[in-house]
Amino acid sequence: QAQLEESGGGLVQAGGSLRLSCRAPRMILSTFISNTMGWYRQAPGKERELVANIGYGGVTNYADSVKGRFTISRENTRRTIHLQMNNLRPEDTGVYYCSHHFPDGNEYWGQGTEVTVSS
Repeated sequence: QAQLEESGGGLVQAGGSLRLSCRAPRMILSTFISNTMGWYRQAPGKERELVANIGYGGVTNYADSVKGRFTISRENTRRTIHLQMNNLRPEDTGVYYCSHHFPDGNEYWGQGTEVTVSS
């Protein structure tokens, strides 16, 4: 069974917005709260790259390319994180993956959700 379930991808015009969500319904709440979760993306022909992550206490980190446009947040009681993406650009197109990172280096990854931004 998948540990992470993503939703919210789709097709949008440049300048538009999308909100991605990632649930971890089977994760122990204390584990969900304690560890860093993130969003990565992989564009066609490119390597997977970090978009944003959020750690314990809500500490966030963003790729320079999305700063000021994307916002990552978490709802601990719902075991869910979100990525609000505004002012989308064609270069934001790709498959977006949710991730959960344990202190020992283990990771969970979602199946990916596709985002396509048309010019």
